[in-house]
Amino acid sequence: MLEIAGLQAAYGHSQVLHDISLAIAPGQLVTLMGRNGMGKTTTIRTLMGLLPPRAGTIRFAGQDIARRSPERIARLGIGLVPEGRLIFPALTVRENLIATSRGTFWTLDRVYALFPRLAERHAQMGGTLSGGEQQMLAIGRALMTNPRLLVLDEATEGLAPLIRAEIWRCIERLKAEGQSILVVDKNLAHLKRLGDRHFIIEKGRTVWQGSSAELDAAPDLAHRYLGV
Repeated sequence: MLEIAGLQAAYGHSQVLHDISLAIAPGQLVTLMGRNGMGKTTTIRTLMGLLPPRAGTIRFAGQDIARRSPERIARLGIGLVPEGRLIFPALTVRENLIATSRGTFWTLDRVYALFPRLAERHAQMGGTLSGGEQQMLAIGRALMTNPRLLVLDEATEGLAPLIRAEIWRCIERLKAEGQSILVVDKNLAHLKRLGDRHFIIEKGRTVWQGSSAELDAAPDLAHRYLGV
């Protein structure tokens, strides 16, 4: 479904990505791991067309999307849950959700069933929600685009433990339903439990890839590249 090879990207004269490669097959949950500042979010921004690549290829569903605009990439079926949530604070919960609605599988009722708290607060302004509720809203908003690939960038960061657990249950349910997912997160235990394949990046380069079993078999990897 998604194949990134030899990806390079920079902010001005500062090159951040030097050689990123990863691949996601339909129905897989793939993780992108690495310490802070290693290029994970920059990889996501480049994938979504928010930062132009300097070199390399990005192919989604057989199409080259490396230099397409963010809106065209979204229309192809990539839904983003960005770091920091970035919901529309001046819109209600319902308005946030229907603003991005396209397709028929994910509807308001399905999102409300996944996150009942959003149904309870459907008329509340997005900016008045708690951090956890805003994160649920950000996920629901991405799902309302009916994505072929869902990208979650630090979806559990800074949340209370109970809310964090609810988000992981949601991700697990989506995977069980066959949703293709790319996850950036720091919770190694959950990533290993749910991930089909893992990619570790260091200083803008993909330095390792493998399964959860292979990651468990090489504990030095987590210490060396993830600080665990």
